[in-house]
Amino acid sequence: MNRCFRPLLNTVPWLSRLVLLLAVPLGFADSIVNSKHNLSASGPGVVKALAEPEICIFCHTPHNSTPEAPLWNRYHSGATYLPYRSTTTKAVIGQPTGASKLCLSCHDGTIALGMVRSRPAPIAFQGGAATLPFGAARLGTDLADDHPVSFTYDAALASANGQLKNPATLLGAVRLDQNSQLQCTSCHDPHNNQNGKFLAQMNTASGLCLNCHNENNWTESTHATSAKIWNGSSPNPWPHTSETTVRNNGCESCHRPHSAGTKQRLLNFPEEEANCFSCHNGNVAAQNIQREFNKVSSHPIFNTAQVHDPTEDPVNATRHVECVDCHNPHAAKNQTAEAPYAPGPLTGVRGVNASGNRVKQIAYEYELCFRCHADSTARGPARVTRQFVQTNTRLAFATANASYHPVMALGKSSAVPSLILPRTISSWVYCTDCHNNNTGAKAGGTGPNGPHGSINIPLLERRLELTDYQPESSAVYALCYKCHSRSVVLSSLSFRYHSKHVVEKQVACTTCHDPHGVASKTRLINFNTTYVTGSSAHRLEFIDNGNGHGSCYLTCHGQDHNPKSY
Repeated sequence: MNRCFRPLLNTVPWLSRLVLLLAVPLGFADSIVNSKHNLSASGPGVVKALAEPEICIFCHTPHNSTPEAPLWNRYHSGATYLPYRSTTTKAVIGQPTGASKLCLSCHDGTIALGMVRSRPAPIAFQGGAATLPFGAARLGTDLADDHPVSFTYDAALASANGQLKNPATLLGAVRLDQNSQLQCTSCHDPHNNQNGKFLAQMNTASGLCLNCHNENNWTESTHATSAKIWNGSSPNPWPHTSETTVRNNGCESCHRPHSAGTKQRLLNFPEEEANCFSCHNGNVAAQNIQREFNKVSSHPIFNTAQVHDPTEDPVNATRHVECVDCHNPHAAKNQTAEAPYAPGPLTGVRGVNASGNRVKQIAYEYELCFRCHADSTARGPARVTRQFVQTNTRLAFATANASYHPVMALGKSSAVPSLILPRTISSWVYCTDCHNNNTGAKAGGTGPNGPHGSINIPLLERRLELTDYQPESSAVYALCYKCHSRSVVLSSLSFRYHSKHVVEKQVACTTCHDPHGVASKTRLINFNTTYVTGSSAHRLEFIDNGNGHGSCYLTCHGQDHNPKSY
């Protein structure tokens, strides 16, 4: 090839492809001849000319072309386009330029396919077709649901975004144009359909996407590695691909580069949770997460729509919850952990640490829960009317408190005889040891774990009655008895009046104990003032005298303790 011509081809990759096309026989299997871009009468597609024998004429002409390379034969659309917009993009995206503008002269559907400069009249098409028919290939003038094009992709953009590769690495099938802009032709080769959809490279396992995108933790994530397949039950989780596993669908398990259901971030479906449920309904993933949200107590993902945004304040945004508030689909992985550390499904999510500071990636499970259940101003009232009111769980579990369940630190008590092995006073607990799906493995079932939904309010893994006058049983206080031996709790090995209160007087565990933590009282004592009021001396107080001794000043179930000591 002439050395003077080669630099031009290097800066206009698709011109190079055209020259290479002309250098091989037109019957070559991967050429335009055997693709839908052959709009001549001999073309294999449904959309084709009535009698026109020439193939290249629909885009190119050797004479009287437009000034654009390569010898462009079509008229430009006069349309004004709505470009892709997103709160997270760092690119400046305007009207289509370069090759993208040329592609849209057919694919926006505003100009007749046969309207070319080298013919005095438009070329007639079979069936009287004029423009590209409605369908996946007709993008229209609203490009907000399509992958952005015609923006400058440089090192500065990659740095500002943080999860894009430096464009200097684009040395393979994906190339930028001579102005360092990403165009339609960066991903599509209009003259070669060997990869399907005129892709410059197969997108199996996100091969095409990963030329540019460098999502944190992606390569180790479940969505990048899982060999799970669809069981064939409706709905189809991958309606626009031909791949058959989660791994091979990769990015396209959730994203659609053209005509996306959700414009921002190009998600398959308009409902946020539908993009997760298409696989997590038991038809691809082993567990059916979707049905958990239909239970009486659940994280209310159906209560809001199109509210969540990745740039929102992680603590005080408009009150809502979506799957991606707790899971990062680019990073989540199937990896277990021990309390308090965050397990694999919570990899890469934002949270709030023990000091109340926002963190980009949580290290501990409780940091995720604190996003909504700590310093948020809209966290809601307590379910039990307490003597000492504290609805901020970060403060309830604070290590400076007199007592707390060991979520953020090991507990302060040196003796808890009721603990069921292997739990000891040196054990930590997760928030999800109590708040979890009632059918999950942690609850002794076969369903999924996680605080998705439960039949026990408030999203408790096992039953825990919060009101008095319930006949005591292993079922009524099952959540407490999960870790604390019922036989020990009701015996003299523990507090000797437990049996009298819980069994005889039918006092609920939560009438005396606050399961999160109490700033000023040991033994998690924080009375439910619905049932517990001041003594005859108008005093409401528990005093820990140490070594298993204490005093109570209160009135409960008609009994005046002023004090009652033990």
